[in-house]
Amino acid sequence: MGLIKKVLSWSFLIVITLVLLQCARRGSPSGGPEDVTPPKLLKSEPPNLTTNFKQRRIRLFFDEFIKLNDVQNQLIISPPLKYTPELKPAGGASKFIELVFKDTLRENTTYTVNFGQSIVDHNEGNPNSFLSYVFSTGDYIDSLSLSGAVKDAYKRQAEQFVSVMLYEIDSIYNDSTIYQYPPNYLTNTLDSLPFFELKNLKAGKYALFGITDKGKNNVFDQRADKIGFLTDTITLPTDSLYLLNLFMEEPDYSVSVPSFVAKNRIMFGYNGDEKDIKIETLTPLADSVRTLLLKERDKDTLNFWLTPTDIDSILFTVTNERLKVKDTFTVKTRKLPLDSLVLNASPRGKIGFEDTFGILANTPLIKLDTAFIQIMDQDSVQTPFNALLDSVANKVDFDFELVDNQNYVVSLLPGAIEDFFGQQNDTLAYRLSTGSYADYGNLELTVAGNVEYPIIVQLTDNKGDVVRERYSDKPQPYVFNNLDPEEYGIRVIFDSNGNGIWDTGNYLKKLQPEVIKYYPDLISMRANWEERPTFTILN
Repeated sequence: MGLIKKVLSWSFLIVITLVLLQCARRGSPSGGPEDVTPPKLLKSEPPNLTTNFKQRRIRLFFDEFIKLNDVQNQLIISPPLKYTPELKPAGGASKFIELVFKDTLRENTTYTVNFGQSIVDHNEGNPNSFLSYVFSTGDYIDSLSLSGAVKDAYKRQAEQFVSVMLYEIDSIYNDSTIYQYPPNYLTNTLDSLPFFELKNLKAGKYALFGITDKGKNNVFDQRADKIGFLTDTITLPTDSLYLLNLFMEEPDYSVSVPSFVAKNRIMFGYNGDEKDIKIETLTPLADSVRTLLLKERDKDTLNFWLTPTDIDSILFTVTNERLKVKDTFTVKTRKLPLDSLVLNASPRGKIGFEDTFGILANTPLIKLDTAFIQIMDQDSVQTPFNALLDSVANKVDFDFELVDNQNYVVSLLPGAIEDFFGQQNDTLAYRLSTGSYADYGNLELTVAGNVEYPIIVQLTDNKGDVVRERYSDKPQPYVFNNLDPEEYGIRVIFDSNGNGIWDTGNYLKKLQPEVIKYYPDLISMRANWEERPTFTILN
């Protein structure tokens, strides 16, 4: 349905958890009682809740000297203004704040000025939390409200300072409005709890969004902002709670202007799926010039490699065959050095029992000769191995049995690896070592409850980066052996389209991201230890 009824127990648990976390923080001894009293608002000019507001400024007076802290993030004015009001005094301590409007205010409109926690006392920095000033340019103050929470579609925790935006659905509203115009009402989750409340609203039909608003311009920028949207229309008044699921869209297809970055490499940056992109030269190249197109590892970049040529410029067409879009570019040569072959091993030093040893290259690899490679253990005994050249990932993967408490030397003689330009490796030696099986822990996870297959079960570090993952289209135990003694998170992705990866959402297509569930706690693995948690998935 896209909306949540009043799930009081859910909200209560979240609040209690956060309160307990705060209570668990230990304080430091002090020499005397600490001033924890926030500044108190004595009066405002004009008074709060003024109707038929005609002023150009408001003033707030406090019982002690105050200063403004992080006001650029904390101050929220709803409906948003085109020009940021001037705040006086600009710096230093004062017993009052003056806010001067630069906009012409709308007629018959209720405005809310929410200072968040930006007003703090001068000495101790105690905030007057969520102080707001409300006025109306009409005869009455709108009094309806709307509340809910935000979450991140992929990460365990939502970002701070999420802008929650409410657009009135009227004759000029359409799906593109959020890209072009600020909302009718605006609030912010600030840097504390992931909850929001929009106040002083008028009755009507609305569309609700949340964005991270990196540009601070109160509109949605697909390339910079995460977005969460509600599919259903909201009709005010309502007593429902709403959940916004924030995600980063895949950027629309685009290709940047290519350029030579080395004498033998032209870089094409892009957004979209590289499988849809076709790059061709319109400039005739000599028969001696060979070319190769290769995606750069972990980057949205296609590298056009070419053997040396004296041509001054090259004309290219870049075609997205799926979208039927074609761009033409002229790339002029520059005085640049050649990219030469550089090899790097991964991992280096200690290798885990679940790791795969590989050698990564920066220039395109085309040949592997294992006759020039050997692996020796610490007793100078040759270790049998297989090696495979992965031309897509541009690396060499090695497969050999790892024995505990063992040292290995992977040796490459010249000619073992050759790249597109005929460059070969020098004599190389990579040293690896294993620990004891007792140095690691084993985890066997059971996923139960309301599970729709296929799913992707991911084990993450405490930063949310994937350490291991398992894919399954049926119930089974998920075994992760030989884990370093660290804390791990568990993330279950419901792979609804069965493509083996998590798919994000798309606002214009009205697609929500694939559902992710997190195991509620981090799992602390210890050496020579086994954990057998059960993750029960609830609705």
